[in-house]
Amino acid sequence: MWDERYREAGFAYGTEANDFLKEQFQKIPAGGRVLCLAEGEGRNAVFLAQQGYQVTGIDLSEVGLNKALKLARDKGVEISTQVADLADYELGEQQWDGIVSIWAHMPEAIQRRVHAQVASALQPGGVFILEAYTYQQTTMEGVGGPSADQKDRFVSLEDLQSELTELEEVIGVEKQRIVSEGDRHQGLSAVVQFIGYKK
Repeated sequence: MWDERYREAGFAYGTEANDFLKEQFQKIPAGGRVLCLAEGEGRNAVFLAQQGYQVTGIDLSEVGLNKALKLARDKGVEISTQVADLADYELGEQQWDGIVSIWAHMPEAIQRRVHAQVASALQPGGVFILEAYTYQQTTMEGVGGPSADQKDRFVSLEDLQSELTELEEVIGVEKQRIVSEGDRHQGLSAVVQFIGYKK
């Protein structure tokens, strides 16, 4: 599915970074190592590289990551990429100053597995930044997120707070906001935003 989507002309979600990430990225220690989960065509990774971070983007789709590398070259920055499945990917130990999860919707069991690794994968002082769609998105006029029959791929603040207990919550909110990212994320949307800090 994802290779097919990313083979389409242009960028499915645009080339500009996610708004929430642009507002909050400075919480990640300057110049640090950042892991971007489910990074797709690379817009968030490239933005972070432009801000001086050392960025690795992982995704299931080699097609998407090849577009990410080209976008980085076009913008005059370098990123690292790795084709990986979050179902069995190991985030490492005290390896990252930031971990970024923007619209990384995955089955509930995989989400729990990934989130269970976040705290140990972060360096002390490291930051986890997430934005995802909540199930309320299925009733919204906006376009984006999993289909209604993939209920376990939506994310709630309650889930995050129970799965990321080792992090100190800096921001945790469910809200409605206008999203404008390419053709596939548009309009009034229901989202959860979370930032957690590792002491």
